Amino acid sequence: MPRQARKQTADSEYVFAPHERPSMPGSPYAPSHPLRRKLGYVIVAIIMAMAASLSNAIVSVNTQSLAGAMGVTTTEVTWLLAVYVAFNASANLLLIKARMQFGIPPVMRALLWPYIVLVFCELLWPSFSLAIVARAAGGFLAAGMSSLVIYNLMQVFPAKFRPLAIVFAVGLPQLATPIARLLPVEQLMVNGQQTIHMIELGLALAASAGANLVRLPPTDKVPSFDPLDAITLALFLPAMLLLSVVLTMGRYLWWTDTPWLGVALAVSVTLFFLVGFIEYKRTNPLLHLRWIGSKDILRFCAVAMLVRLALSEQTYGTLGLLTVGGLNNDQLHGLFAVILFAMIGGTLASAVLLKAPRIPYLIIVASLIIALGAGLDSFASSLTRPPQLYLSQALLAFGSTFFIGPALLFGFGKVLEQGKGFIVSFSVMFSLSQNIGGLAGSALLSSYQVIQARAHTQSMYSHLLAGDPAVAARVQGGVTSLAQVISREANVAAFNDVARLVMVIAILTAFYIAYLIFLKRLADRKQALATSPNAKAAA
Repeated sequence: MPRQARKQTADSEYVFAPHERPSMPGSPYAPSHPLRRKLGYVIVAIIMAMAASLSNAIVSVNTQSLAGAMGVTTTEVTWLLAVYVAFNASANLLLIKARMQFGIPPVMRALLWPYIVLVFCELLWPSFSLAIVARAAGGFLAAGMSSLVIYNLMQVFPAKFRPLAIVFAVGLPQLATPIARLLPVEQLMVNGQQTIHMIELGLALAASAGANLVRLPPTDKVPSFDPLDAITLALFLPAMLLLSVVLTMGRYLWWTDTPWLGVALAVSVTLFFLVGFIEYKRTNPLLHLRWIGSKDILRFCAVAMLVRLALSEQTYGTLGLLTVGGLNNDQLHGLFAVILFAMIGGTLASAVLLKAPRIPYLIIVASLIIALGAGLDSFASSLTRPPQLYLSQALLAFGSTFFIGPALLFGFGKVLEQGKGFIVSFSVMFSLSQNIGGLAGSALLSSYQVIQARAHTQSMYSHLLAGDPAVAARVQGGVTSLAQVISREANVAAFNDVARLVMVIAILTAFYIAYLIFLKRLADRKQALATSPNAKAAA
């Protein structure tokens, strides 16, 4: 058999047939494996998924505790989140081509070992500036590890069921947030976050060890970099960083009270415009803007961002409501256990039901499930406790992982229709829709909650009657006591408004997809009529 069609690795473990070739350079070959090795790939994929996402989840759910441990303000801690998102969203501009040119192992080592060194340095010399650098490296690592999770799981499934690898690969990192919530805060903050750094270091070392023990098959390498790629990345990264900072800090500093936020946003838009201008003029662009600007891709990105925005209700709205009720993280472990199992259930259900023709319908179902969960949350009160939220939060968690796999597969389908050269464009756009969608969702919902809380506070004060016995009793107890009760009830009412807004967004998303399905069927019917034998005879 010709050498191009059949090749052998240096350790003679794999022999590759033509159908086992990767779909594009930089991806591993896909031979059949014994059960033991498949199990190894699954374990490595799980470890890599946690290495990619758990440390950032721990930071994002413990910002206030981290601020105290690091001796900085809560606003300053949000720099860690902004830097992580910016580097994570920008990484695929570089990493996909790097794997094409150098292969998977060198790229993996280039991601893991600088991160391991930085985390080790944080253990020895903890500082806020070093934490920011480590978060930047963590963002790059997460983007690379996410691809490696897909590659490892693809070795497990036969070709016919290989799309399921993508469903599980994007579902696994989603589990990091409820897992992070289940970890006891007081243990994480021992000796100034030493426990957090040990978790980060342990996961990174385990990922490195797993990748070396259960190696991926080799890849085909091709020259891929262009000098203009560096210019695009040099403009795109600071643009993403500035946008992430604005979206992260806007709700803390308030949008109209901090002039430099407007300046940062203006500079970010300018840099994005320069990226667009350069990529539009290139003959071999990183970002295919004409394709990105097509109706199908814009619709895909809009739906992915809307659903990601809606899911912010779980991370912001529900937790905010319970915090107003006086609960702390340790009292929420039962709720997050329910969320964790619901996410696992959503991933499994998506994998079982997934078929290409069903993808739009699955996304509609996911949107309606999210809408139902948010609708149930909109009837909360100051007496609401976690057990009353088990059903609604389970629905939101199930809907989130039920949605993400079909959405990603839909995008991959569009890439395959155009050619392999569009994978960088799609990866960047999907990463943007999820990263920026998450930040924008939290920014929108938190800002809306603040505005509504102020409105409810004014309304409650305007309806207070001095002759009301309840009001008189509160006044006798002290004006401060009355103000605290009004503030609490106003905030609860505002969180209910947030849940209703999310419900409306999710319902509109479902109707929009249904409308697109109707338009496609109408267009297909017209095309069928136009090409039918009777129509041709009449012509």
